[in-house]
Amino acid sequence: MVRPVLSLARPALVCAAASTLAACVSLAPEPREPAIVGAMPETFSAAQASPGQYRPEAWWRGFEDPVLDRLVDDALASNLDILEAAARLEQARAQARVARAALLPQVSGGGTATRTSTPIDGLPFGGLGGGTIDRIDNEVYNLDATASYELDLFGRVSDDYRAAARDAIALQADLRTVQLASAAETIAAYLDYVDTSRQLALSKRNAATLRDRAQRTDERFARGLVDSLELYQIRQDLRATEASLPQLRSALAATRSRLALLIGAYPQTLDERLAGPLQPRLVFEPVPTGLPIGLLAQRPDVAAGWARLEAARLRIGARRAERFPRLSFQAGLGTQAGNPGNAFDFVNNWTSSLVASLTAPIFDGGRISANIRAARAAYDQQAVAYARTVLSAFGEVESALADYEQQRQRYRLVIRQLAEAEGSLDLQRRRFEAGTGGYLAYLDASRNVTSAQIALSQAARGAAGARLAVHRALGGDWIGDAAGAIQPIEMRLAEPVRGKTGEELP
Repeated sequence: MVRPVLSLARPALVCAAASTLAACVSLAPEPREPAIVGAMPETFSAAQASPGQYRPEAWWRGFEDPVLDRLVDDALASNLDILEAAARLEQARAQARVARAALLPQVSGGGTATRTSTPIDGLPFGGLGGGTIDRIDNEVYNLDATASYELDLFGRVSDDYRAAARDAIALQADLRTVQLASAAETIAAYLDYVDTSRQLALSKRNAATLRDRAQRTDERFARGLVDSLELYQIRQDLRATEASLPQLRSALAATRSRLALLIGAYPQTLDERLAGPLQPRLVFEPVPTGLPIGLLAQRPDVAAGWARLEAARLRIGARRAERFPRLSFQAGLGTQAGNPGNAFDFVNNWTSSLVASLTAPIFDGGRISANIRAARAAYDQQAVAYARTVLSAFGEVESALADYEQQRQRYRLVIRQLAEAEGSLDLQRRRFEAGTGGYLAYLDASRNVTSAQIALSQAARGAAGARLAVHRALGGDWIGDAAGAIQPIEMRLAEPVRGKTGEELP
């Protein structure tokens, strides 16, 4: 009664001892960062950077535009690139779990039923028994459970698992990169849509003013009050403005389609989303950048590069460990009986086995050495890629900060231009009402105001886009929990979305 219990315990004891002996021994080289990363400047350019801790979460809400907020939320929840990156992450996590399974004992169970029938004449003792027995029938029934475990003495299995885990960490950072990119592209597309809509409306107004101006110039030319040069100049301005309208409509439609793709919808479904007033508030406050070293933690592409560098380093250790012996254990416990009923008699019919094996490579044609060299070369590639990512990140911040400052200056200059144009229009209006000025001068002043408003819309788009570029270059956790759980895209058949046709774009 006792021996089967002891036999059942043996595999567990072997596996526990093996797990204790398999302490983390790794042949991977020590982690090190590329020299160019260690030489990173301690601060950004003093003329461009603003001191203070960088706080990036949901920074776009500073525009105070509910339409933009809803679009970004929709993009984070439904963008197809995000869903694809989330699926890649889930695949990498599963692969890491597969690699981790090799660190644990493998237990399997099974059963066999065997029946044999052998003629007596085919046996060495054939003919015995007076010829009354001409065949021998035999039945054997087995039930067994087997546990196996490889003692990871040199860290081959653990390094492969840790490398796979780093791959999953890299893809998690890649997912964050895609989320940030999707949010940034949605913001940029919305700003383009707002700017193009304003330019289209202002260009229509400008065309109406030029049409009135051209008609009155025609009348003055007919009376001989102006020469043909002025008439042709006004007509050219009118035709150029009218020719820009189809281009603006086309650009608006393209931006609308791009915005729909970013939120994972069809353009026809944007009517409700864009129904509210499109008035993002401009934000000109400096962006606190923090220190350059923060880029290593803030930017997900940098974090992904470091994780891949670590994975490559650990794979060097795993390939080195292949030079050394492998020690594995296998323990089994089961029953064997001549009939099905006795197969479950664990007291009298039990069987057990315990096997330890040691294998070591002797000659492999240079395979292991080649794998080690390949792993080292892969590590060198990842080191270069990581250094390039860090250097690019730093340069992007410097460039974005400089551009943001220039775009703010441009906006201030265009504001002055618009103020002067409005002052001229007010003067021409008062002169016309007083009878001391002409209507044509008033139309010209009105056209100048419209042109300045178009330039201001472009400058506002540039300033908002430059601020977006600063946040995108600095990275950080923009979204927090705003994206929610990433769910796989629902694949189903549905009625096609049918939109309105023949409708003039706003």
